[in-house]
Amino acid sequence: MPLDLHFNRLGEWPGLEDFEPTLRRAALAAFESQGKGDGEVSYTFVPVAEIRILNRDYLERDRSTDVIAFDLGEGGSLMGDVYISPEVAAANAAVHGEIEQNEILRLVVHGSLHVAGLDHPEGPGRETAPMFTLQEELLRSIVGG
Repeated sequence: MPLDLHFNRLGEWPGLEDFEPTLRRAALAAFESQGKGDGEVSYTFVPVAEIRILNRDYLERDRSTDVIAFDLGEGGSLMGDVYISPEVAAANAAVHGEIEQNEILRLVVHGSLHVAGLDHPEGPGRETAPMFTLQEELLRSIVGG
C-alpha cells in the first residue's frame, strides 16, 4: 500500500484545499528521507484550544504547542496521526520572521519525521539535533532557499 495521506481540519482554515498539494509534498519528502513508502497518516489542523487539550491529555503538558505527532508503530497500515495548530504556527512565524506557510510546512515535516520514528532531545541541543537538521534541509528543498 503506498503512502495514503489525509489532511483534515477542525475549525476554520481558509485555503487548506489550495495548500494541500504542497503539504503533501512536504510529508512525502519526510517519509521518503526515512525509506518509508507504505502506510496511512492523518494530519489534522486544530484550533489552539484543541491542541492544548491533546497536549495535556496525552503528553501531560498543560500548554498549547504547535505540533503533536503520534507514531502508531510498525505492523499495521496506520502509521500515525499528526495534529497542527495553524494559530500557534502563525505566532511562531511572526516571532521568527518566517512566512506562515513555511512554518506550517516545517510542522508537517517535523510531525512526519516523528511518525517515521525519529526523535530529538528536549531543552538544550534540541534545535541542533540531527532530526532538526534534516527537517530544515527538507524544508529548504520544498520552498527553496
